[in-house]
Amino acid sequence: MLLGAAAGIYVKASSRVIGAVMAFGAGVLISALAFSLTREAFDKGGVIAVTVGMALGALAFFGGDVLLERHGAKDRSRSGGQQGSGKKSRGNDNGLALALGALLDGIPESAAIGITLLGGGSVGIPMVVAVFLSNIPEGWSSSAGMRKNGRSTRYILMLWLAVTIASAISSLVGYVLLAHAPDIVVGAVQAFAAGAIITMLADTMMPEAFERGGARTGLLTALGFTLSFLLSRF
Repeated sequence: MLLGAAAGIYVKASSRVIGAVMAFGAGVLISALAFSLTREAFDKGGVIAVTVGMALGALAFFGGDVLLERHGAKDRSRSGGQQGSGKKSRGNDNGLALALGALLDGIPESAAIGITLLGGGSVGIPMVVAVFLSNIPEGWSSSAGMRKNGRSTRYILMLWLAVTIASAISSLVGYVLLAHAPDIVVGAVQAFAAGAIITMLADTMMPEAFERGGARTGLLTALGFTLSFLLSRF
């Protein structure tokens, strides 16, 4: 996240490049969800854990996203300066909404990394790669948009530093709180994270990727999915 935010400030890149990275990262993340997180959730908790967890995760993200949209964070991941353009977002009163929006996107992913440690003491490489590749363009796009909207470099970096720290803590919490939990509980939480992430992808990341990347978005998403799948097999 912090690398992406810094890139959005200091690196000049076209919208197509940002869209291409977003599309590739989305494909990687979808594959990691399907073949790592959701599969492990099913193995641990079965049909009920996956069904209930996915539904609750999707609803939680959807509800939080709706609330944030009403308070100025509708375009938090946009790179064209749309943040703060709405009536409710004028001035500096939408900073908290932007931060909460970034947390809403990042916490389920980070918690999922912590949860993957429960299986056998090692972090799932595909999941880490997927989260890394999805967060760089998200931070990049969002910070570039805030910069165009007049936010200072200090404000943007401090905001994303806080989000990065909070996400890291959520990864630790995801591991510590579930270290001795029953398998069905772990599976349900994994499914919850998966439901939130897949909803985030469809609601924020993939539309932005298509808008910026154009017709090649589908091909890059498929490439990311394939490479992530092959990575998970070795």
